[in-house]
Amino acid sequence: MKLIDLRTEYKINPIGIDVDKPRLSWKLVSNRNGVFQQSYQLQLSENESFDGCSIFWESGAVETDQSTNIEIEQAFASRQRVYWRVNVKNNFNEESGWSKAQFFEMGLLNPEDWNGKWIESTVEEDVSDSTACPFFRKLIQPAKEIKSVRLYVSSKGLYEIYCNGNRIGNEYFNPGWTSYHERIQYYTYDLSDLFQNGENVIGAILGDGWYRGYLVWQGNKNTYGEKSALIAQLEITYADNSVKIIGTDESWKCTTGPLIKSDIYNGETYDANQEIEGWNKVGYIDRNWLNAKVQSEKVSCLTAVENEPVRITETIKPIEKFITPKGELVFDFGQNLVGWVQVNLKGKKGEKIVLSHAEVLDQKGNFYLDNIRDIEAKDTYIFKGEGLETYHPRFTFHGFRYVRIDDFQGEVEIENLEAQVLHSDMEQLGSFECSDALINRLCKNIDWGLRGNFLDVPTDCPQRDERLGWTGDAQVFAATASFNRNTALFYSKWMKDFPIEQKADGSVPWVVPNVIKDGGGTGWSDGFGATGWSDAAIIIPWEVYQTFGDTRILETQYESMKAWEEYMIHHSNEKYLFEYGFHFGDWLSFAEYMSYHYNAPDYGYAGAYTEKTLIATAYFFHSTNLMMKIASVLGKSDDEVKYKALLPKIQAAFQSEFMTPNGRLTSNSQAAYSIGLMFELHEEGEISENWAKRLAQDVLHFEHLTTGFLGTPVLCDALSNYGYPELAYKLLFNKRYPSWLYPVTKGATTIWERWDGIKPDGTFQDVGMNSFNHYAYGAIGNWIYSCLGGLNKIEEFPGYKRFEIKPLIPKEIEFSNLKYESVFGEIAIVWKKIKRGLKMEVKVPANTSALLYFPSIDRELKNLKIEGIEFIKQTSEATIFKVVAGGYTIESISRIEVN
Repeated sequence: MKLIDLRTEYKINPIGIDVDKPRLSWKLVSNRNGVFQQSYQLQLSENESFDGCSIFWESGAVETDQSTNIEIEQAFASRQRVYWRVNVKNNFNEESGWSKAQFFEMGLLNPEDWNGKWIESTVEEDVSDSTACPFFRKLIQPAKEIKSVRLYVSSKGLYEIYCNGNRIGNEYFNPGWTSYHERIQYYTYDLSDLFQNGENVIGAILGDGWYRGYLVWQGNKNTYGEKSALIAQLEITYADNSVKIIGTDESWKCTTGPLIKSDIYNGETYDANQEIEGWNKVGYIDRNWLNAKVQSEKVSCLTAVENEPVRITETIKPIEKFITPKGELVFDFGQNLVGWVQVNLKGKKGEKIVLSHAEVLDQKGNFYLDNIRDIEAKDTYIFKGEGLETYHPRFTFHGFRYVRIDDFQGEVEIENLEAQVLHSDMEQLGSFECSDALINRLCKNIDWGLRGNFLDVPTDCPQRDERLGWTGDAQVFAATASFNRNTALFYSKWMKDFPIEQKADGSVPWVVPNVIKDGGGTGWSDGFGATGWSDAAIIIPWEVYQTFGDTRILETQYESMKAWEEYMIHHSNEKYLFEYGFHFGDWLSFAEYMSYHYNAPDYGYAGAYTEKTLIATAYFFHSTNLMMKIASVLGKSDDEVKYKALLPKIQAAFQSEFMTPNGRLTSNSQAAYSIGLMFELHEEGEISENWAKRLAQDVLHFEHLTTGFLGTPVLCDALSNYGYPELAYKLLFNKRYPSWLYPVTKGATTIWERWDGIKPDGTFQDVGMNSFNHYAYGAIGNWIYSCLGGLNKIEEFPGYKRFEIKPLIPKEIEFSNLKYESVFGEIAIVWKKIKRGLKMEVKVPANTSALLYFPSIDRELKNLKIEGIEFIKQTSEATIFKVVAGGYTIESISRIEVN
C-alpha cells in the first residue's frame, strides 16, 4: 500500500490560500483486494525535514476511513508555510509509512496585511468607450542578499504582470470575474527564481475585462467603475530573515502602449508600432511616464484566488483554407472552440490584419455573423514591418470555428495561424467511449461545450453579447460537468457570489455576477426569482457534495440556500403552490408544427408547453427536499424537521392543482411527467406507474423529445428509472430533429442552444438567440455515463465512497469504456458483448466499495468464486454483487439487453 495524490484544498502544494481550516486529502493504492483505511496520523511541521523541534502539531492515530477533505483545526498566520505528511494504517494492519512532505502557504489573511494601495493610470482617457490599456512599472533594488520573494497582486479589470521582462505565470483573465464591489480575488506568486541581487522591475498591463468593458446586450459600460486599477505587494525576505515590503503607490509609473483597445465583446486592436522596447526590464528610462494616482478605496474586498485559472490548454491548426462565394478568405479550424488566434506573419510597416470570428457558415458557404448580435468580435494587428511578427490577444476571447482575414495584402497560409484554446483549467476526471461513433462525437461535443463556457464563470455562450453566468443553465449541467471535470473549486468560487447578489428577501438573480439591468429590458421581471434558475443556489452545492464529498460548500452556502427556500415558502403562502413572479419554465422546448411565436411573452410552444406554475411548484418541492437532506448533513435538526414537514403539503398541493382524477397532469407533456417522476411528486405505485405510462405514450406519439432546458436533463432518467429504458435509448439514438444526434449529423462540434439551430432545410433559427456553443442540452451526458457507462452515485455515500455499477445495455451498442478519477481513485467500468454473452471489467479504488448489477441472470453467476466479490441476489434484470476495492473481470454466457 502507498499514498498518492496528496492535496490541500484540492491543490498540490498551493501558496496564497486564505481558508480558516485548510483541508487535506490523499488516495490509497494497493495490489491487494479489499483495502480500506483503518486510521491515519498527521504531522505539521515548520520545515520539510520534520525534525523533532520543527513539528508543531500531531493528530495521533485517528480511527477513521476518511481520507478526503480532512480539516486541520489550527490557527495559521498570514504568509505562514506549513509542511505536512501522513501515515495510514489499513484493515490488514499494514502501514503506508510517512508520505513525502507536502506544503501549503497562507496568503494575506487580514486587510491590515496589505501595504499596497489601489492605483490608477493618470493618462487622459475617454471612459465612455474602450481606450488604450494602461501600463505600469516600478524599479526595485533589494538592499541585501535575497532569500525569497512573494508578489501579491490583483486588479480592477484584467492584468498581466511581469518581472524583469518575464511574464509571470501562464494564466489569463486574472483576477477572474466576481461581484467586484464585494469580492476581488488576488493571486500569489513566488518570484524567488526571477528576482536578482541588484535592480529589478515589476511591470503590469491592465485590460477593461468585465470590470469596465461592455457587458450584456444592453450595451452596459463601466458596470463596476470607470477606472481600471492595480494593486500589488512585493515582499522580499532577505538572507538574514528581515523583510522588505513594497506596495503599489503614487511612485509607480504609468503610460499607454500598443494595446489601443481591448474589450471582451468587441475584441482587441494592437499597434506594434507603439510597442515600448524594454519597458518591463531594468535599464529602461521612464522619465516620460506619469506617476500613478492612488485610489481611496479600501482593500477589504480582496480575497485569495480559489478556483483554477484560465489557461491555454490546447492549440489547433486550421484544417482548411478557402475563399467563400462572396470572395472572403476564411480558415476552418474544424472545431467550435473558445480562445483566440495567434498570427505568425510578415507584414509591411503600418499594414494591418483583421481577424473576425464565426461559428458557422451560411447556406451558401459564406461567413455568418448574424447570431453574434451587436458586437464586433474581431482582433486587429498593425504590423511594424520587422520580419516575422507574432501576435495573439490578451484580454478578450472569442467563440468560433471559422476565422475571416480582412485588410491584409499578403498571403496567409495554414501554417501562419493557430487557435489557442482557453478555459478554466479544471482537471479532467471522466472519459467515456462506446462502439457508436455518433455517441462518441456527442460526448466530445459536451466536453467542448463545457470547456468553451467554463471560463472563470459558467457562461451561457461564448460568442455573442452575453457570456453571462446564467444560473439555470449551470444548474441543469452541474452533474455532467462534475463527471467530465473537477468542478469543486470552480463552483465553490462562483457560488460565493450568490449571497452577494441575492436580494434581501432571498430572491436569486438570473445571472451571477448580476449585471443585467431591470430584467434585461425584456419586461418579464426585474431579473430575479425564476424557478430552476434561482434553485441553482441549492442544487449545485448539493451536486458538489454528492460528487466530491465536500460538506464545506454546503456550510458556506447554507444561508444563501435557506434564503431562497424561505422566499419560496413565503410566496407560496398556505396554498403550497409557487405561483409568484416570472419563470422561464421549460425554456426553449420543442415547437410543434414549427409554430414559432417570437412576439409571445415567452418561448414555450404548442405541443410541448408545460405550465410554468407546475414546474415552479415541482422545483419548490425538489429544493425543499434537498434542504431537508442538507440540514441533516449539517446537523441543523430544526430546519430538517421544518422542511420535512413541508414536503407532503407541497406534494398534496401539486397533485390537487395539477393532476386530474384519472392521474393525468394538466400539462400533458414530457417535461411535466419527467420532472414529476424524478422529483418524486408522487407516491410509489399507481400514480408513478400512470405518469410513466403517459410519458412513454407521449414519446411514442411524437417519436422524439419535446422538452426544453428543465425537462431535458431528467427525461431519459424518468424513462429508464420507471420501466421504459428502451424508449430512453430510442431518444438517444434518434438522428432526426429534434434530438441530441441531429446536430451531430449537421456537423456540430459543440452543443447547440436550440434543437434546430440549423433547421432541416439548412436555414438558421432566429438570429436573436441562436448559439452554437451552449451546454444546457449536454446534460444528457450524466444519463449516458450512468446508464450506458454504468456509474451511479449512492446518495448516502457522497464522493463515490460507495457506488453502483449498473449499466443498461442496449442492442445498438457493442462495448462501453468508462473511467472516472474520483476523490478516492480511479473507477473503471468496461463492458463488451462477446459471443452469446457479456464480459465486464471493473476497477474499484481502495477505501471504497460498490454494488455491481451484472446485466445477466446466468445461473452460474451465483457460484462465482472471485476474491472480493460477494453474491447478493438475482433479479429479473441482473445478478447483484457486493464488490470491494480491486480489479475484477466477470464473464457470462448470457446477457440482458434493453430492446
